[in-house]
Amino acid sequence: MAEETKSSSIKDIFASKLVEGNEVRLTGWVRSKRSSKGGFSFIHVNDGSCLSTIQVIADESIHNYQSEVEKLGVGCSISVFGSLVASEGRGQDREIQAQAIEVIGWVEDPESYPIAKKRHSFEYLRTMAHLRVRTNTFGAITRLRNRLAQSVHRFFDESGFFWVNTPIITSSDCEGAGDMFRVSTLDQVNRQQTDFTDDFFGSETFLTVSGQLNLESYACALKKVYTFGPTFRAENSNTSRHLAEFWMIEPEIAFADLKANAVLAESLLKTVFQETLKHSQEDLNFFNDQINSEVIERLEKIVNSNFASMTYTDAIKALKDSNKKFDFEVSWGADLQSEHERFLTEEVIGGPLVVTDYPKEIKAFYMRLNDDEKTVAAMDILVPGVGEIVGGSQREERLAVLDQRIEDETLRKELWWYRDLRRYGSVPHAGFGLGFERLVQYVSGMDNIRDTIPFPRVPKNASF
Repeated sequence: MAEETKSSSIKDIFASKLVEGNEVRLTGWVRSKRSSKGGFSFIHVNDGSCLSTIQVIADESIHNYQSEVEKLGVGCSISVFGSLVASEGRGQDREIQAQAIEVIGWVEDPESYPIAKKRHSFEYLRTMAHLRVRTNTFGAITRLRNRLAQSVHRFFDESGFFWVNTPIITSSDCEGAGDMFRVSTLDQVNRQQTDFTDDFFGSETFLTVSGQLNLESYACALKKVYTFGPTFRAENSNTSRHLAEFWMIEPEIAFADLKANAVLAESLLKTVFQETLKHSQEDLNFFNDQINSEVIERLEKIVNSNFASMTYTDAIKALKDSNKKFDFEVSWGADLQSEHERFLTEEVIGGPLVVTDYPKEIKAFYMRLNDDEKTVAAMDILVPGVGEIVGGSQREERLAVLDQRIEDETLRKELWWYRDLRRYGSVPHAGFGLGFERLVQYVSGMDNIRDTIPFPRVPKNASF
């Protein structure tokens, strides 16, 4: 193998100005191979850098053609050295005329290879999560996740935010839901534990459901901060919309109200979608063609739309006035369901919508009480096709009001440090949460959120 030739990726080859006759080295995996009786083999290779494969032409002049090249099958890893030549086939303008092929790894039993060249159901591929990334769909999902994550970090960095790594292990339940994974070194299998003084941290601890409360403390010193990390919910929800482990994007801004919060969320979504449309065109085209034909159109629509806004009260009225029969009853004081959210965005507004000022009874204690003392300064951003994609609020910065909202005396004592933020230089501040997998799901058009994360954690499944 000609070591002096620098290894290239397929993405670089198709994007570059390399011309016929240029020598290239390429490493990757065989996606398909066919051989002719005339002593030629046509090998399609993918290296993960992009959706496309490149055709490699090999002939009997290669020293190991009969002993190895002819025996190549789907999944084998190879290293190719050769020259770029003009392609006569459809779909690409260049291919590689191989001068040498080295087989790096064989597929042990081609007949039983779990990701053979055929169409597999997504349900089956979830049972092969360690191999499913070798398919077009999950290679594209991985590249989209990377693009979106990089765009998120770039947006916040360029907007003057600081990335704060909030703890994964916590003693507080931000949402008050109670569906949390306990973290303990005590024997929880054989006895019921109520005293945690001898536990590792000396108290009952859990995997975090949100980094928000910790993040607020940093916002009250640095003004603009965000966290982007894993969160956990022990909900026994076996649905296409829930994961037990997922990633959350959570910004927090000081000296800001609910309106500024909504503006930030809208700007983030538009920027991230715009960058994805610009830089992930090949993968988006794949999802548009193979998964959901509205993927590109709805991203473009959000980028070019002004987000509408209405209060929760007005939203309830719009739903009732529609006279539409919903599965879940529409009533003031009840949370909006997915069918309500989609109707509002798809039928009433025809685009993205910010719903504000929810009843205090259905929202968390940390949301700022409005002057009517019935609602809180909360917001949800709803988008067509999915419903809620962002949830946030202005935080309650008044200690006396916060104490009234925290009715549980034990919780009030546990959150002494959170209360301190209201005692020492309190300021209006706000923030929101954006589930990263929900974002990936929206951009890709995938039906099941389990297909948007490399190794999904769901009830009765932590195999990989």
